[in-house]
Amino acid sequence: MSGFILRNGFKTYPNAFPEELIKEFIQKTGVGGILCNEVGSGTEILKRFGEEHVKTGYPIIYTSADSVFQIAAHEEVIPVSKLYEICKIAREILDKPEYNVGTVIARPFVGDKNENFTRTYHRKDFESERFGRTMLDVIKENGKDVIAIGKIQDLFSERGITKIIHTNGNEDGIKKTIEEIGKDTQGLIYTNLVDFDMLYGHRNNIEGYGEALEYFDSKLPKIIEQLKPTDILIITADHGNDPSTPSTDHDREYVPILVYGEQIKQGINLGIRSTFADISATILDILNLEKLEGTSFKSEILKEN
Repeated sequence: MSGFILRNGFKTYPNAFPEELIKEFIQKTGVGGILCNEVGSGTEILKRFGEEHVKTGYPIIYTSADSVFQIAAHEEVIPVSKLYEICKIAREILDKPEYNVGTVIARPFVGDKNENFTRTYHRKDFESERFGRTMLDVIKENGKDVIAIGKIQDLFSERGITKIIHTNGNEDGIKKTIEEIGKDTQGLIYTNLVDFDMLYGHRNNIEGYGEALEYFDSKLPKIIEQLKPTDILIITADHGNDPSTPSTDHDREYVPILVYGEQIKQGINLGIRSTFADISATILDILNLEKLEGTSFKSEILKEN
């Protein structure tokens, strides 16, 4: 989506992580041991291993259909700052070619029983830096703003960003996005609304997902009201996460690209694009900056002057 295509993908671990990786993790982090090492839903894994984690102090390790190494820990057992340190060590291990994992995810949680363990917004992603220049780099290099709202800073390892804004869920992310739109920003405001994925998609919570969509829809008029005549709003996603499927993993369904603004034509069907990178190509084209991967649809959407 941001203009870099990784042609040799990260490894996934459908049978969990190999013993030698886990041994190296335990040795280098000094955690003493680990729990779980399975493929599964984080919510269910907390129910099964949460109390044992509290008793032993061992972090809970698990993965999914994606290339992720997830480390769950109770905030009163392994403080968040310590969990982040452990994740950084894991990140160094998993950058090795033989492991080649895309993301290490810190999964802090709270609660006192298996039934009420709850993951917190202290989640943090530690991404592989196996990526070249993105549209964020290009925009920043040209002296423009790149405002990162939500987990964007983690996804890009804080690279190509001029301002970081932390959020606590969708409501906070939408509020802060509206505030930033109202300012004199010259460049890009990039927001991730994490609740669709973290709270609802991965937990197969159809009702919660629907309510989150309705809440976002209710705030769209305010977002649009804040837009200046030259602003362009793009609403899209980096993957599917249908809460109604049997799996709790990301879906490989198509995602929407909705584009709005005073300069934008109405009733244009952008069709099925060949790559997510068309989005960044279009943004860079609109900003009259160097394009990276993808094909710009600027000429398809902009009204003629």
